[in-house]
Amino acid sequence: MLRRPPATRLALPAAVLLVLGALSSCDQADPDPGPDPEGAAADLATGLAGGDLAEVAFTGTTGAEATAVLEGVTEGLVAGLGEVSPTVEVTDVTDGEGGTATATLTWSWPVGEESWDYDSEAALELVDGEWRAAWSPSLVEPSLADGEVLDATPIGARRGDITGARGQTLVTQRPVVRFGVDRSAVPKAAAVAAARRLAALTDVDAAPYVEEVRAAGEKAFVEAITYRREDVPVALAREYGSVPGILAVQDELALPLTRDFAAPILGTVGEVTAEMVEEDPESYAAGDVAGLSGLQARYDDLLRGADGVVVDAVPAEDAEDAEDTERELFRVEPTAGEPLELTLDPDLQIAAEDLLAEVRPASAIVALRPSSGEIVAAANGPGTDGYNIATFGQFAPGSTFKAVSTLALLRAGLTPDSPVPCSSTLTVDGKRFTNYSDYPASALGRIPLRTALAHSCNTAFISQADRLGGTDLFDAAVSLGLGLDHDLGFPAYFGSVEPPASETEAAADLIGQGTILASPMVMATVVASVQRGELVVPQLVRSVEVSAPDGARPLGAAEARALKTMMRGVVTSGSGSGLADLPGPPAIAKTGTAEYGSGTPLRTHAWMVAAHGDLAVAVFVEDGESGSRTAGPLLEAFLRAAR
Repeated sequence: MLRRPPATRLALPAAVLLVLGALSSCDQADPDPGPDPEGAAADLATGLAGGDLAEVAFTGTTGAEATAVLEGVTEGLVAGLGEVSPTVEVTDVTDGEGGTATATLTWSWPVGEESWDYDSEAALELVDGEWRAAWSPSLVEPSLADGEVLDATPIGARRGDITGARGQTLVTQRPVVRFGVDRSAVPKAAAVAAARRLAALTDVDAAPYVEEVRAAGEKAFVEAITYRREDVPVALAREYGSVPGILAVQDELALPLTRDFAAPILGTVGEVTAEMVEEDPESYAAGDVAGLSGLQARYDDLLRGADGVVVDAVPAEDAEDAEDTERELFRVEPTAGEPLELTLDPDLQIAAEDLLAEVRPASAIVALRPSSGEIVAAANGPGTDGYNIATFGQFAPGSTFKAVSTLALLRAGLTPDSPVPCSSTLTVDGKRFTNYSDYPASALGRIPLRTALAHSCNTAFISQADRLGGTDLFDAAVSLGLGLDHDLGFPAYFGSVEPPASETEAAADLIGQGTILASPMVMATVVASVQRGELVVPQLVRSVEVSAPDGARPLGAAEARALKTMMRGVVTSGSGSGLADLPGPPAIAKTGTAEYGSGTPLRTHAWMVAAHGDLAVAVFVEDGESGSRTAGPLLEAFLRAAR
């Protein structure tokens, strides 16, 4: 709104005003008062806000020249604030003497969720019937002098920690050292030589890094690699300072306890990608640091916080005789990110990862508390190549699925003592099924269902396929936590029990093959549900409320007791005997082997699940000899370490 000094007025009757108006029309018209300065002030405000002063009249310079100077004054500010534009309004115009006026301009720069507001003044002069503005840096900010420009420097927000069981810190800001080549320190040839030497001292691929340094600008810092401070190689630490051009920059990054700690699940933090900026320009700008994968990416809004910024007046790079000082004009303090609370127990997670460290095939260990569903370990072995198969893998579970099949058969009318035929082979619709290679001959023939489970007789379970129909197997799976997907706040695969398309598939489903798929997490859930006697729902992210999915039939008390007793038999007289001498409460278990692939012989997944006290565990090895021989020792070692 324009505000002009009020003029003195007399209150005259309307009739008198009409007479005066009529008389004045007979006299000679008053001289044209000339253009109004408000229009020139409005044009100046519009040009300043848009960064284009080409149509604005100035004294002593052209609009194009003023535009170039304006760009230089605001370039560092706009870049630091993220390519924003100010709002500039004329809030007052005051007439002066001798064809002069002063316009008050109110500026507002968006700075994150705040705004930087201030007033500047523009001197206007009537020249040859046209109002013109006098250019000065103080038009942009009232304290700016010639040779000064605006600059904005982001203040990074501290990223929120990720915590685990008992509030222990899993991920926090930790000191790192960034090694790279400083192009401003040496000529191009020396920079290229420094790049080659730096690559030789690290694990960096030399050829692409050298080309990156060669193509970089003269002021660029071309990062090669970042190390935790304690992990900097001795040779690099000893030599980098003697190679001109190599620069070590001290910094902090959000990092877990160890380099590999729950890495596929927690994810990474780093500089945002061009794709992230393109997809969400309101949240990210080039150079921002954010979660790139895993939980760090999914909960980035919570963890990232809000960066601050400091706006300074600094000497222009080409300014002569300018003092090399900077003045702070405005500051917004950063807002730290919020913590993300997980259920992972760092001791158990590290124990699981240590056990998998030497396992060459893809492997995983998942452990959770039957009493609460809290996932206390979700470890992926190095053979997974960074993929999270612990909670999201999709594999045939083999005979560990017989816990589900047993529940379905109990519901179909069998009891643990019901006799079932366990033969060496059984053919279904032309498909020949066998037991595992070293199945004990003493457990062949008509045996109780409990014995068939303890020794994992495939043919005995397949022989009962005609007792089940419709959704019987699926319903039993859902009662133990397998088969119904629901969001837990992290990547979780709950498995699949599809209707069989043939008698052969129906037979294979009963022994955990055919259409059946599961993750290590969901198989740990199955054994946890047996141990607890009711459906267990896994939880990893404490802020996410979890509950049983709709459609899950409750596990009956008698069913739970029967299942638990039968799975105890796997330990006392079956394939899980390695757990028989565990100290403490009695363990329950089930081993499993699942054939896959198309070679001869077929490759096999090795599984074992167990519960011991308030700990339920699933171990998976993608290529193994058998559940008892490959997964069993890992599971036993984990349970002993957990105590």
